[in-house]
Amino acid sequence: MKFVLIYPPVAKPGEAPAGIARLAGALLENSIECKVMDANIGGMYFLLNNAVPPGDTWSQRAKKHLREHLNALARPSTYSRPDSYRRAVADLSRLLWAAGRPTDSRPGLADFHQSRLKPVQGKDLIRAAKNPEDNPFYNYYKNRLLGQIIDSGTDAAGISINYLSQALCGFALIGMLKKARPDIRIILGGGLITSWMRKPERGNDFSGIVDRMVAGSGEAALLEIAGCSKNAKKYFPVPDYSGFAKMPYLSPGFVLPFSTSDGCWWQRCAFCPERAEKRPFRPLPHTTALAQLRDLRRQFEPALIHLLDNALSPGFLKKIVQIPPGAPWYGFVRIGPPLDDPGFCRDLAAAGCVMLKIGLESGSQAVLNNLKKGVDLKTASRIFENLHHAGISTYVYLLFGTPAEDQASAQKTLDFTVNHKNAIGFLNMAIFNLPVDSPDAKKLERRNFYAGDLVLYSDFVHPSGWNRAAVRGFVEKTFKKHPSIRPIIQRNPPVFTSNHAPFFTRAMQEKRQ
Repeated sequence: MKFVLIYPPVAKPGEAPAGIARLAGALLENSIECKVMDANIGGMYFLLNNAVPPGDTWSQRAKKHLREHLNALARPSTYSRPDSYRRAVADLSRLLWAAGRPTDSRPGLADFHQSRLKPVQGKDLIRAAKNPEDNPFYNYYKNRLLGQIIDSGTDAAGISINYLSQALCGFALIGMLKKARPDIRIILGGGLITSWMRKPERGNDFSGIVDRMVAGSGEAALLEIAGCSKNAKKYFPVPDYSGFAKMPYLSPGFVLPFSTSDGCWWQRCAFCPERAEKRPFRPLPHTTALAQLRDLRRQFEPALIHLLDNALSPGFLKKIVQIPPGAPWYGFVRIGPPLDDPGFCRDLAAAGCVMLKIGLESGSQAVLNNLKKGVDLKTASRIFENLHHAGISTYVYLLFGTPAEDQASAQKTLDFTVNHKNAIGFLNMAIFNLPVDSPDAKKLERRNFYAGDLVLYSDFVHPSGWNRAAVRGFVEKTFKKHPSIRPIIQRNPPVFTSNHAPFFTRAMQEKRQ
């Protein structure tokens, strides 16, 4: 049996799709023929090169400097010049917008919108599949992908959709494949598909368009389809990036994504979508994970390693200090030991850590306790200082408008952030969306943002009257405009955010010198 695994537009084009690489690794380890296609980066280049910009100065400049901007994002030196970086990202975004105008759509470097179609409406996804020519990536699909798929004699196409921004384009791809090859078997999976399938009352199952939908890790399903059921429990094959290593991703060097686990080891936070989906935690043995990582580093010589875990476990952090991967890396961590030890943070920096993403969420201890975050603010203060002195940058996530928060609590978050401004490298500020199937949501009166049978989040009536408009007003007019916080926000890389933030850190820039 021959497989093709495809990653559709639109997602940030800074690194290879880790899920597809892992699926490819599982198939190839079992001697099953497999071809991988990153239609996200390929489709973006197609649109950029074929965009016909309108006559305004911005669009014309963007077209004139297209090649220069693409080359700039691939050069490390650009990340020492934020203005040049921002200009390149803005001009590429402008060109993608221009390319989408004939189909009344707006593709971007990280998002996608199409007039009259919503990715949370099952009927709209079916409409996208039935009319693929209405999608701006259709000519790319037809002229660049279809021939390769037909010529390779593919029996089954695995489509991985992780984000809402991929949904309409992914279904347009499915529709084109089905029209050209009605016999091809369509297998649909990915993070977004998993969330849809785990809804208690699942929406449209897309029968007639999709042959099989897969929730969670797809290795077992593909191996079973291929007749290798005896190996179907192998959840952690070594990812195969050989089909992606030469792709022109918009980063200064190859970024190697790698997971040491599935799920989250904490699993206690209130309103957590993964907890609502009852997703189990499956870790790789630490020594196995690091052995795989070092082998991949030797094979692909990445400029940066992106550890994708929801949160790197304390045990893994202790092990990576003992067995460094041999390249700069970053990932998500929880606030707690062993990061409260300044010596350990220095060891972590020596092991290649250049940035850690940290979900602080709130500067109010009462809010954190209510959310069951297991975070102590005094410990958080020590950890921020430890990381700062060790030379490890932080990308801090804050969440406003949770049911436990009011304006006084939000002010405490502002105060905490200001007090630790020197230890915070980057900030992500979000307004809380209520996961519709969270068990904690049953206590709240919910209100829909918009109609859709595949909606995963909703608005709600806040217990303290701290409504969404008031929360947004505080974030935009008070928090973001504080003179100590504005410079941190200005450092955030536009569009690519945390994916490119490591390249702006002092540690990475010193490594380049």
